Amino acid sequence: MKAIVVNELGGPDVLQLSEVAIPAILPHQVLIRTEAISVNFADIKARRGEYHGKVSASPFIPGLDCAGEIIKVGAQVTRFKIGQRVMAFPKEGSYAEYVAADEKLAFAVPDGLDSETAAASLTVGITAYNVLNRVARLSPGETVLIHAAAGGIGTTAIQLARLAGASQVIGTVSSEAKMETAKNMGADHVINYATGDFAEKVNSLTDGQGADVILDTVAGENFEKSLRCLAHFGRIVAFGHGNDRSLPGKVTTADLHSSCRSVLGYSTGTYRKLRPDFLQESADKVTDLLLQAKLKILISKRYPLAEAAQAHSHIESRKSIGKILLIP
Repeated sequence: MKAIVVNELGGPDVLQLSEVAIPAILPHQVLIRTEAISVNFADIKARRGEYHGKVSASPFIPGLDCAGEIIKVGAQVTRFKIGQRVMAFPKEGSYAEYVAADEKLAFAVPDGLDSETAAASLTVGITAYNVLNRVARLSPGETVLIHAAAGGIGTTAIQLARLAGASQVIGTVSSEAKMETAKNMGADHVINYATGDFAEKVNSLTDGQGADVILDTVAGENFEKSLRCLAHFGRIVAFGHGNDRSLPGKVTTADLHSSCRSVLGYSTGTYRKLRPDFLQESADKVTDLLLQAKLKILISKRYPLAEAAQAHSHIESRKSIGKILLIP
């Protein structure tokens, strides 16, 4: 089969289209012929050797998630059958024509949901749903601040916050060009953090109260500024480190105890490894919302599998919006 292989860590040019063996499956796994492959910022971090702070061993196939058709099932698999469409977190990377996935990390794609939407929704949908509803425990009437609001998770989280009853959704973006995207997805206010202090603007928009829930995938100085506009009893969820130029953000106990504020951590990748059953509820919820047309996954570009390097370059240009897909 054809797959993208990283033989050495580095820039987009290390993503090489190669011929490799179709993966063998274990008794609890399924073999999937991929139809659409999601590109995530985590793939870029892995290519650089920075994903979760660990240098990945080379060579490896990058990629977190995909969607396609099951062509083989292991002897112990009970939930799926040959010919069924699924979206999945593969065992050894998704940038390939065929992938093997554990049964617990595969999720049924119902009729009415196309494979491209399924692939694009898996990581961003599960992540956005969990950080809002199961980690931050967003309540109706609260104000939400979403950083990187024009990206895949950001555009999804805006919609989910609205569905959860947020009274005000504020997004931050890195350029004027991305502001319209976040507004179109449902944000009440969008701030270009490159042109001013977003914390001051958030406090102004909330009459000095601050945001009740803040979703931060940027970290560093961005996290510390977020604390300046986090309301009493507010929750900030740290679930990424997109700003490579900054050190990790710092918080002191004095920032928390008297104001009853909380800092919470989340990683879909950690749940995949240690508590995969936790992901089923959020996958089901997101799928239902997609089928009901209450949620839309913004797919802005599609590249052939062979052009994975171009897809990565586009994301690293900071000009991308929504989700990017590879098509095998």
